[in-house]
Order: sequence, then C-alpha cells, then structure tokens
Amino acid sequence: MAVLAVLIPLLMLGVVLALGRYEELLLPAKKADPSEDALAGPATVPLTILRSPDPGPKG
Repeated sequence: MAVLAVLIPLLMLGVVLALGRYEELLLPAKKADPSEDALAGPATVPLTILRSPDPGPKG
C-alpha cells in the first residue's frame, strides 16, 4: 500500500507533464505580432518615471 501511495502521485505527475507537452505540440503558441503590441501600448511604466528627481549636489 505504501508503494502505491508513492507511485500513484508520480505517475499522475508524469501524465500531467506528458499532456502539457502534447498540448504544446498540438496547439503551438502563436508568435507575437508587433502590430498588436503597438495597439495595446506598453504594459509597464519606465523606472525613470517612478524615481524621484535627483536633488543635485548640496553645498
């Protein structure tokens, strides 16, 4: 019984990984189209906008 408790989850993991590979072969990922990105705009904000301005040297 203990052997089954170890083997069954490992076999299930193997099945899930095999199905994932099968899905990748069956439905390949579509390559990104640059024109779609241009319509959506940037997804992130540049770090230069988030940083506070440099106060400069004090003296």
